[in-house]
Amino acid sequence: MWNLQKNLKSMNYEEDKRVEGGSMVKNKISKTILIILLSSLLLCNCNSLFTTPINKILENPRNYTGKTVTVSGEVTRIFSLFIVKYFVVKDKTGEITIVTEKSLPKIGAKIKVKGTVKEAFSIGDQQLIVIFEKNKT
Repeated sequence: MWNLQKNLKSMNYEEDKRVEGGSMVKNKISKTILIILLSSLLLCNCNSLFTTPINKILENPRNYTGKTVTVSGEVTRIFSLFIVKYFVVKDKTGEITIVTEKSLPKIGAKIKVKGTVKEAFSIGDQQLIVIFEKNKT
């Protein structure tokens, strides 16, 4: 009888180890899937999800020229003359001009803008970096 109890305890212990091992395998698989998903998110061009600080664009315009970025901030100025429309967006790091085909926002509006970074002009050490926002149709 004592041997039977000992064998049953031993079998339960082995079964517990298998269950724990299976749970450990599931846990490792879950962690691996999570790591793959997070890596994919970080490696993809997810500009529509995350905003770029304006100062990063202005400090390194060569790294951003021709690339699509998303910025957000407050509209501080607007300008419209025939076909040229632009507004200035300011975040906590700086401000940048947005040339747009869309309707102009109101001054003071909080806005999120997606567009392509361009160098509008450069004279000596002065340059104007802008974001071109296209009107999606």
